[in-house]
Amino acid sequence: MAKDLVVVESPAKARTVGRFLGSRYSTLASMGHVRDLPKGKMGVEIDDEGFHPTYTVMPDKKKIVTQLRKASKDAEVVYLATDPDREGEAISWHLLSAAKIAPSKVKRVVFHEITKEAINDAFDHPRELDYNLIDAQQARRILDRLVGYRLSPVLWGKVRRGLSAGRVQSVALRLVVDREREVDAFVPVEYWSIDAMLAKHEQSDAKRIEFKAALHSLKGKRRIQIGDGARAHELTTDLDGAGFSVESVRKRETRRRPAAPFITSTLQQEASRKLRFTARRTMQVAQQLYEGLSIGDEGEVGLITYMRTDSTNVAAPALKEASDYIKAKFGSKYAPRAPRTYNKKVKGAQEAHEAIRPTSILRAPQEIRAYLNNEQFRLYDLIWKRMLASQMTDALFDSTRVDISAKSGKSANEYLFRATGSVLKFAGFRTLYMEGSDDNDDADEDTPPLPELAGGDALDCLSITPDQHFTQPPPRFTEPTLIRALEEQGIGRPSTYAPILGTIVDRDYVLKDGGRFVPTRLGIVVTDLLTANFPDVMNVGFTAMMEQQLDNIAEGQRAWEPMLKEFYDPFDELIEKTMKEAERVPRELLEEETGEFCEKCESPMVIKSGRYGRFMACSGYPECKNTRPVESDEERAVRERVSEETDAHCEKCERPMVVKSGRNGRFLACSGYPECKNAKPLPVGVDCPKCGGDLVERKQRGRNGKIFYGCINYPDCKSVVNPLAQPCPDCGKLLASAGRRKARCLDDACGYEGAVPQAGGAAA
Repeated sequence: MAKDLVVVESPAKARTVGRFLGSRYSTLASMGHVRDLPKGKMGVEIDDEGFHPTYTVMPDKKKIVTQLRKASKDAEVVYLATDPDREGEAISWHLLSAAKIAPSKVKRVVFHEITKEAINDAFDHPRELDYNLIDAQQARRILDRLVGYRLSPVLWGKVRRGLSAGRVQSVALRLVVDREREVDAFVPVEYWSIDAMLAKHEQSDAKRIEFKAALHSLKGKRRIQIGDGARAHELTTDLDGAGFSVESVRKRETRRRPAAPFITSTLQQEASRKLRFTARRTMQVAQQLYEGLSIGDEGEVGLITYMRTDSTNVAAPALKEASDYIKAKFGSKYAPRAPRTYNKKVKGAQEAHEAIRPTSILRAPQEIRAYLNNEQFRLYDLIWKRMLASQMTDALFDSTRVDISAKSGKSANEYLFRATGSVLKFAGFRTLYMEGSDDNDDADEDTPPLPELAGGDALDCLSITPDQHFTQPPPRFTEPTLIRALEEQGIGRPSTYAPILGTIVDRDYVLKDGGRFVPTRLGIVVTDLLTANFPDVMNVGFTAMMEQQLDNIAEGQRAWEPMLKEFYDPFDELIEKTMKEAERVPRELLEEETGEFCEKCESPMVIKSGRYGRFMACSGYPECKNTRPVESDEERAVRERVSEETDAHCEKCERPMVVKSGRNGRFLACSGYPECKNAKPLPVGVDCPKCGGDLVERKQRGRNGKIFYGCINYPDCKSVVNPLAQPCPDCGKLLASAGRRKARCLDDACGYEGAVPQAGGAAA
C-alpha cells in the first residue's frame, strides 16, 4: 500500500515528525525554498498588465525536487507541513509547481510545536493553501528584488561597485547613522546635585542607620536646577549648619509584573543581553530546539514552539501545565488565581500564533541537560524560565518616600530634601527569573532601606556633598536596542530582524565597537546618498506603511499587484533621475584616517572598504599601491592601552601628545583621540645629517621589520640612518656606525666619535 508523503523543510524536522506519524507516512525534507527569483538578473518583467516574476529551481535543489516529484507520484496524499508563516506557505506553493505535484492530492497541515498531540491535531484538520499569505510573501519578495536590483546600481555608479541596498536594511542603517550624528552633535550640559548624608538624631553609633537624601527644591517652589559650581557652592554654604527634620513619610506597596513569554524580537534581545548571542545565532539555535533533538527514551522531540512569532498568546493546556508546575515546585502563593494574558504590543502581530515556549514545562532544563550542547541548553533554559515566570505572581515591594525639611541658619530659606527606599517584600516571579535591561530602561526597584522615621523626627546631618554631572549623549545601538527600535517602528517582521542586522555588518556599513553599532564612512556615505535621492525608501514611516500593506494583503484586504504598482512607478522615475543628475561621491569621503603611515612612501594610511571587507591602504594611491589588513578591535584595544606621555602638544587641539605603537612601530598621537585624530611620526630628538629636519622612527615592512630612522621631510629628503643598539656613552643619544668598530653620535652638539661601546656603556 502506497505511503502518504509528508514534506517539511529540514531533515531534523523530518525525523521528529516522522517518528510521531509512524510507518504509514513517508517524510522528506525540501531543505527550505526550492524555487526563487534567478540570481544575476531581476527576474521580474513589468508591463501595463502588472508584474510577472520568473521563478527557477535553485541549482542545488534540483536533485531534491526530482526526489520529491517521484515520491509524490507514488503517494496517495501529499501533506505539505512547512512552517506556519508566510514563508512556509510560500515554500509549499513553490513545491507544488517545482515538483509538479497534482493539486488534487495536496493537503496543507500547520502546527506550532512538534509534539505528538499537535501533529495529530494538525493531520486531523488539514486545510487548503492560503493564497493570501502566498500573495503577501510574493509581494515582499518582488518588492525587495525591485528595490535591491534598482537601487544597488545607483550605488555602483555613484560610490563604487559591489555595494548593495535593500528596502529594510537601508532604513536600519539609517537609524544607526542618525544615532551616530546625534552622538556627534551632542553638547554636554553641566548640572549639579547636592546630597545630604543623614541619620536619626541621638541614635547610638551601634544603632545608627545612615541614609542619603537629595536636595529637591526650596519649600513650596519648583525643583531646584543647579547649573554650575558657583550655584552649588552657594547652596552648600547656605545649608551648612541647617536644621534637618522629617516633614512627611509615605509608605506604599508596589508591584512588578513579570515579562510576557518570548516573541522573536524579545528572545533575540534577551539572548544578546544574557547569553551574548547575536540575533543570527539565536535563531539558529532556536531552530534546532524547535525541529527536534533526541531526548533519551523520548527519542526525537521538539523542545520549543515555533520561534518566528510576534504573538504573546499561550495555549490553554500549556497555561494549565505551567500553573500546576508552579504550585508543585514553588507553592500556591506563587501561582496567580487565573492564568496571565498579555496584550499585543507589536504592530501587525498575528494573534493566531503562539509565543515561544517549551513544548512541555515538565522538561526542566537540568533534567535534559545531558542531551543538549551548551548553546542549546542555555537558550532552552532562558525560554523555559521566561515562560514559567510569566505565569507566576507579582513581585511585591515596600516603598518609602521621606520628605525632609532643612532650615538654613544663615538665611530665611527652607529646603526640601527627599529620600526613597524600597525593600523586596515577596519575590514572586523573581524567585526564578529577572528580565535584562538596556540603556534607557528604568532602574530596578531595589534601593537601600531607610530607617524607621516619622513626621517631626529630628535628623543629624553628617555631610553635605555637591556632585558635578554632565548630560550624556544618546547611547549607540546594540543588537537588542536596534531590534527594539525596528519593532517599535513597525519595520521588518520576526523572520527579518536577524538577516537585517547580519547584512549591515557583512556589507561593512557598520562595525561593532564594544557591542555597539558604529557606522563606517562607507555606511554614512551610502545612507546620505540614498536619503537625499530616495526619501520615501529611506523614510522610517514609509517603510512601516509598506509593512502594513503587506499585512493587509496577508489578511485578504488588498491585492498585491496594485500595491506594487503604486510604489514602483514613482520609484522608477527617481532611479532614472538620480542616475542622470546625482554626482559621484568623491573618493576621499570613503576613506577613514588611521594615524599610521605607509612604510613604503611615508604617506598617511587610510581605511577603505572593498568587496571583501575593510582594508588599510596608502593614501598615495595610485602612485603607491601598498595595502594591508585592518587590525581587529581586540588588537587595537591592546595597542591603544600602551601609550607614553610626552612634553609635546597637539597643534590642532592643544592636548598632550602621547607615544603609541602601531603595526609599523611607534608614532605620536593626540591624547584626545577619537575626538582629535592628529598623528605623526615619532621624532627621536636628532637632526637629519643632510637637511637638518627631525629624524623620525620607522619600521621596515614585515612583521619582524627592523627599526630605522628616516628624515621627516621624506620624500624630499631620503636620508636614512641605521642606529646601533648601544647609546652614546657621553650623552645617551643615538649612535650610528662610522666605519669598522667605530661609531659617532648623531647629536652634533655632543660630537662623540670613537669605539663602539659595549653593552653596559664602556667603549670597546
